Amino acid sequence: MTNPNRSFYAWLMTQRNTVAANEVQQLANNAFLDASFPKQSMDFEVLSDYLEKSASYVPSMTVFDQAWEAYQADR
Repeated sequence: MTNPNRSFYAWLMTQRNTVAANEVQQLANNAFLDASFPKQSMDFEVLSDYLEKSASYVPSMTVFDQAWEAYQADR
């Protein structure tokens, strides 16, 4: 079900997978463990800036871009 008011973090948590089959699922698993993640944000720039500067667990911003595209498609 789509929800235009759901934050990126809330959407990302639906992608968690302890087996971490793909990079987006790994991002979700790591964001879950990140106490500083901007959990209420729905803003691309805020999230992108945070991940680039503060999240060493993101191997490539391409992973975030893929996750953001899927998030937007679900909204």
